Amino acid sequence: MSNDRYHIHGGFTAQTQFYGDSTPAELMQAYGSPLYVYNEDILRRRCRELTGLVDHERFEVNYSAKANSNPQLLSIVKEEGLRVDAMSPGEIHIELTAGFKPQDILYICNNVSAQEMRFATERGVRVSVDSLSQLELFGQTNPGGEVAIRFNPGSGAGHHAKVVTAGKKTKFGVSPDDIPTVKAILARHRLRLAGVNQHIGSLFMTGETYLEAAQTLMTIATSFDEIDFIDFGGGFGVPYKKLSGQPRLDLKELGKGLTRTIERFEAETGWTPRYHVEPGRYICAECGVLLGTVHAVKDVAGNAYAGTDLGFNVLSRPVLYDSHHDIEAYRGGDTPFGESTPVTVVGNICETGDIIAKDRMLPELIENDILAVLDAGAYGYVMSSNYNCRLRPAEVLIQSDGQPRLIRRADTLEDLLAPYGLAS
Repeated sequence: MSNDRYHIHGGFTAQTQFYGDSTPAELMQAYGSPLYVYNEDILRRRCRELTGLVDHERFEVNYSAKANSNPQLLSIVKEEGLRVDAMSPGEIHIELTAGFKPQDILYICNNVSAQEMRFATERGVRVSVDSLSQLELFGQTNPGGEVAIRFNPGSGAGHHAKVVTAGKKTKFGVSPDDIPTVKAILARHRLRLAGVNQHIGSLFMTGETYLEAAQTLMTIATSFDEIDFIDFGGGFGVPYKKLSGQPRLDLKELGKGLTRTIERFEAETGWTPRYHVEPGRYICAECGVLLGTVHAVKDVAGNAYAGTDLGFNVLSRPVLYDSHHDIEAYRGGDTPFGESTPVTVVGNICETGDIIAKDRMLPELIENDILAVLDAGAYGYVMSSNYNCRLRPAEVLIQSDGQPRLIRRADTLEDLLAPYGLAS
């Protein structure tokens, strides 16, 4: 984006040439506001960083598609040599459509029905269960089959209590104390344990807890006969406060630690399983930006508000998790940005909590300014909704050649009526 055509507050997208040969205004004119924009080169770079994380020939990366399941992005992830996780029959269906083979998919289910389990096994997709109850159900629906089990290593990590997925206060995973019962259920239904997996939480920025949990999972694995794979889980964080200089997760050190842990395990056991990690956010968060428009500005008792079309139906993370997203601002014309002052950026949903950023230091905004919510590629569009009968936005990919490509059209009013059989 050219500085002589637009005033810019913030620097990430300019430094990375995020929008290729287009400007935010041109993209929004073509595809609407709000608008999700993804950068192909950044997506591929993150994939390659993780495929090179561990120096081991049997190391594999499973992309956790719940972070972003757009089929076009999934196809790029597949091209980069990643496998994929699924959390529902819908994700399995989209992943198969994107070109993944059944053997490249791990269905990590949570409190699902026998019908969902059969959906996976009938398509040749391996299933991981995370409770004794679900293991029993799997044995009833697929006796003599193979299964993986998600264990709770006893320690968790994450930026918010709602994303910590291991420890004493979480719904996920089988306790290591229940291993004797696990063995009994496996034997009763003639099931073969193919692998073990875990997930300690989301958005950790240091690797100590992750490495400790990896060691715990390996110890759990040795309670069984030799298995095909050990999946250490994901949760790799990204710097959501990069405009303030937040450092990145040190992947080099984490990779060294994980490599040493694997080598030590193999030397002690003689096992040679495959080793997986299952990042979602790290792969796709930074390749996505959410663009929106300032439609109203006001002052309420000395508090500045910028009213936008970025309601929590479009991006729900700030409302759900009090999540921080850096914000850039763009302005055309001859009026430059002034000094930064606190402003609360809100959306167009009829809810008091519809806040994207509270008391954020931004220049005084005016109508028709464009805002870019950074690091919106993960848990952005996939968590969007039609609340207030708002239409979900389009998704656009900035290809490696700099050209934009529509990868999902925006909703139409007819889409709102279609499920009721009322669309014309």
